[in-house]
Amino acid sequence: MLIDTHCHINMMIKQQFDQPIDDSAFDAAKTIMHNAQKEGVGIIINVGTSLVESHNCIQLAQWFDNAYAVIGIHPNDTTDSWQKELREIDALLKEKEQHKVVGVGECGLDFHYPGYNIQRQKDAFRAQIELALTHNVALVVHTRDARDETLRVLEEYKGQMKKGIIHCFSENRAFAEQVIAWDYALGLGGTITYPKNKHLREVATEVPLSSIVLETDAPFLPPQPMRGKQNTPSSIAYIAAYLAELRGSTREEIARVTTQRASDMFSLPPT
Repeated sequence: MLIDTHCHINMMIKQQFDQPIDDSAFDAAKTIMHNAQKEGVGIIINVGTSLVESHNCIQLAQWFDNAYAVIGIHPNDTTDSWQKELREIDALLKEKEQHKVVGVGECGLDFHYPGYNIQRQKDAFRAQIELALTHNVALVVHTRDARDETLRVLEEYKGQMKKGIIHCFSENRAFAEQVIAWDYALGLGGTITYPKNKHLREVATEVPLSSIVLETDAPFLPPQPMRGKQNTPSSIAYIAAYLAELRGSTREEIARVTTQRASDMFSLPPT
């Protein structure tokens, strides 16, 4: 069995961001889930980027037995009301079993687009780390063009965070070794197949397999053969096969080890 540890089906079944989903979206979501299951993807974790999208991820978890939710606020979506929104996230976490919430995120730092507020991003990042620790759930970290700053924040909590993932890992080996030493896993997906990402393939072959979890980030970042198309959770099967060839392993071994790490990380029930 394979696990997609990070996707956004909630974004695939509607036209606009931050629009609540309702029962009219069920059939579209069911098709996506079914297609993934046909490729051996047994569990899908949908990840929030805002308060509304976090609620949508919880809705998907209620609809499907093999879906779970991670809830939080993306650094690019931190607004002046982020503290109020995190109080609502906290309330949802207090009923995490009912809502099938298994993590906080995706949260972190993103300095890619002009106009970002560094202090607000750091404050919101730290607050969400605290929520993950308080509620004993996984932390899903987003970092883009913020390598050193992300490490500095994470270092503040070294030894405390035992269930963390660096989502869409894109950094160098030194960064990988540091976060692995702090018990984080690397989320690897379609970007390892991109021709320009030789450094990422090197990291994917050099770190312990037990430090890797698989993700799609669907509908974003499809594997190379799908470039230009919408990514889907079913592409986890391709990513697993690609990683197996890269490491000189088997798809079965990749599935076994990455699924075990993901299951431990998100405290998923036995399947």
